[in-house]
Amino acid sequence: MSVVFEHATLLDCTGRDPQPDSRVVVDDGRIRRIGASSGPAGPRDATVVDCQGRTLMPGLLDAHVHLASLDLDPVEEVALAPAVIALRIARQIEDTLQAGFTTVRDAGGLDWGFKEAIRLGLIRGPRLFISGPFLSQTGGHGDNQRPRTARELFRAVHGLTSETILADGADEVRRAAREALRRGADQIKVMASGGAASPTDELDHVQFSIDELAAAVDVAGAVGTYVLAHAYGPRAIQNCLQAGVRSIEHGNFLDEETAEQMLRKSDTFLVPTVITYELMSRLEPGDGWTADMARKIRQGLTGAYDALGLAYEKGLRIGSGSDVLAEMQGEKGKEIACQARVMGAMNAIIAATRTNAALLRIEKETGTIEEGKRADLIVLDADPLGDPSIFADPAHIRMVVVGGDVVKDLDH
Repeated sequence: MSVVFEHATLLDCTGRDPQPDSRVVVDDGRIRRIGASSGPAGPRDATVVDCQGRTLMPGLLDAHVHLASLDLDPVEEVALAPAVIALRIARQIEDTLQAGFTTVRDAGGLDWGFKEAIRLGLIRGPRLFISGPFLSQTGGHGDNQRPRTARELFRAVHGLTSETILADGADEVRRAAREALRRGADQIKVMASGGAASPTDELDHVQFSIDELAAAVDVAGAVGTYVLAHAYGPRAIQNCLQAGVRSIEHGNFLDEETAEQMLRKSDTFLVPTVITYELMSRLEPGDGWTADMARKIRQGLTGAYDALGLAYEKGLRIGSGSDVLAEMQGEKGKEIACQARVMGAMNAIIAATRTNAALLRIEKETGTIEEGKRADLIVLDADPLGDPSIFADPAHIRMVVVGGDVVKDLDH
């Protein structure tokens, strides 16, 4: 199938300024030619899309999602059939695509079967990179044994999501990492510090030793993949750096010394997730959300923008993740506006396209609009550089194209 986009304002996310009145020719799922609309036309049998000056840019990438997180009361969830839960998760996956995200990395929890369902065409969704089960130490951020909720028991019994694997010591971590890969993980997720939702730790608590983290890195490296780590404070981040972790998630308490260490690691990325703290800081305790959890979320928010500013000032490789949960799933696009407050709109958009593609090691395939790359594209009805908040509303995403196939077109 051939598609020609004409009269587009091309934001190619290579760092160039937008190019007005551009033509992009897509054939057999690839970008074949880029030029002015006055230049050579595309194939005679091509579908022609007149963008009428609208912005054409690469599809968005979100490097930190949790697509299996649903807005359901635990009692309600236990009463529902597994098929209903699976379909609810599938709907969230489809909605993520409709919001303009053509590639996402699930940072833990999503079962590999949903990725397979997309491959088989059973559901429409973004290209998925799944982390499978979290790796956590006993009593760490991923340890949900105390208490074991009805929701967790339901999920574990019916296999709709991948639960945490607890591991203590390098040998156990090595085995746990291999188990995650056996379950279909594309990369390994470890909990290297405390977290807001865990009952037994603080955000700046250090979890997993360097040897334990290095064991996970070794297992991942043996099959050509990498480790991403939930980490807030300097010591946890530094342990990750020493162990060879590629992707630091959150990093809300990053300090100058640690930023300097990250700068010296050419293969390390920081993935801020500012929007989740913005949204969750507004929640009141209740329905399993405790006052202690709310306190830790507010604490995380106080450091989020400062850490992002420091990382930007130091020139770190900054990706983009939303980390939104449950009823907030539709808010993924707001992360770009959060980052734009510190980095400017262009840099925030590049974080969610070109940089995230490099992080996921697919920069030769997607993340920018360049000849030869996959045709993962979106058309916007407003200027994202002038107003990056438009990514928060899927109605502004007029068209979504994945591998050359039009999967959303609000104008037809």
